[in-house]
Amino acid sequence: MTVVILYVLTLTIFLGLDFLGLSYIVKPVFEKDIGSLLLDRPRIGPAFVFYAFYVACLLWFVSWPALRSGNSLLWVFGSAALIGAMAYGTYEFTNLATLKDWTWRMVATDLVWGTLLTGTSAAIGVLGTRSIGKVIG
Repeated sequence: MTVVILYVLTLTIFLGLDFLGLSYIVKPVFEKDIGSLLLDRPRIGPAFVFYAFYVACLLWFVSWPALRSGNSLLWVFGSAALIGAMAYGTYEFTNLATLKDWTWRMVATDLVWGTLLTGTSAAIGVLGTRSIGKVIG
């Protein structure tokens, strides 16, 4: 049951924060350089597949081991941020290397956002799960 709580909390936090970040941080930057390529409304199916899988991997590599071993929230944040930098960096630097209108500003914005988003979501997910566990247990 703990892993379900951890997954739902982390996914909810990730989705909520990313909605805000995409709306107010990432989208305005991307619109300046590749606005004509952006959809008016994102495709929910592919987005759901990414979010569900990404958060599951985050739990596998960071959050669940931290709950089992008692790692600090700083460790959770740092380890998750590293995964975020790797994932978002892979996407951004590949696009910068292969797409003519991709810019360094887009790379920096999305890389920093994805890194902080991943670290924050994992840390709050672990904190919330620990708190719920204390209340239930």
